[in-house]
Amino acid sequence: MNETALQHKALHLFLALVTIAFIWILLPFYGAVFWAVILGILFAPLQRRLLPRMGWRRNLAAGLTLLVCLLIAILPMIVISTLLVQEGAALYKNIESGQLDIAGYIERFQAMLPPYAQNGLERMGMGDLEGMRDKITKGAMQGSQFFAGQAFSFGQGTFEFLVSFGVMLYLLYFFLRDGAELVRKIRAAVPLAEQQKRRLQLKFNRVVRATVKGNLLVAVTQGALGGVIFWVLDIPSPLVWGVLMAFLSLLPAVGAGIVWAPVAVYFVATGAFWQGVVLALYGVFVIGLVDNVLRPILVGKDTKMPDYLVLVSTLGGLAVFGINGFVIGPLIAALFISSWAIFVATKPQVQLPS
Repeated sequence: MNETALQHKALHLFLALVTIAFIWILLPFYGAVFWAVILGILFAPLQRRLLPRMGWRRNLAAGLTLLVCLLIAILPMIVISTLLVQEGAALYKNIESGQLDIAGYIERFQAMLPPYAQNGLERMGMGDLEGMRDKITKGAMQGSQFFAGQAFSFGQGTFEFLVSFGVMLYLLYFFLRDGAELVRKIRAAVPLAEQQKRRLQLKFNRVVRATVKGNLLVAVTQGALGGVIFWVLDIPSPLVWGVLMAFLSLLPAVGAGIVWAPVAVYFVATGAFWQGVVLALYGVFVIGLVDNVLRPILVGKDTKMPDYLVLVSTLGGLAVFGINGFVIGPLIAALFISSWAIFVATKPQVQLPS
């Protein structure tokens, strides 16, 4: 018995060591592995539908699914990211050269404000428009400088990007082809009750689909609509503003209105009345309705998390994991809630004396 217990402990120690070592060697490509898993979950239903139509040839069905994923999800994101970096770099040059005078916009806005509006800003502690102008200009410079730096680093890291991209596509193909078998093996290895494993797997899949398919699609739609109206109204760098609106729409209680609403107010205050009215109406009845109509249809109640938890977990995920954190953060929060719910449900209830 002692020898058997020792063997079990040695096996557990060995499993822990090799698992840590395996994770360690995957860390340089964690982004590629992560997005291969996420895209595999999202496009698995399509692969299952194609499988009988392809005569149950798994290689063909997985390859066709990978091609669809490449055309409708991966390539558009690469093109948009490249254009965004280029436009951000151009914005930085325009601000640095003085061609885009943000300070002048703030001064004109200050001059157009009526006295009661200036008094209201002072009461709210925002009366120092000179300091506000410097902060806004500095923030715009830092943001556009970041994009300029990204353009330079992207050129230097092209080989690394291509390797990671190739690894992601390679893994995604096998996850699509053998995903069901891999899931069965992982479930068999997890030392939990079958009902608990099924509950955690369903929660994982639902949160991934709700976060990526739902929230991301809503964000992309709002950002695209916002970028179009900014381009129509001849606002500089519409792609940058559109991406910013898309990013902010991922955050509950924030939304794209934090971008277009101040611009609409600026138009009205500086005499561009019809531009301000058009932007305000478009923002409320077009951009705003996308969130109210599409999000319940695409996301529904899959996450079943309160908005404040989604907000905190998304921001925390972005801070820790970068851009991947907008999925990882809510996913960890959802699994945290589900794990504690399972623990509470399986914990013996203490009977209090009557």
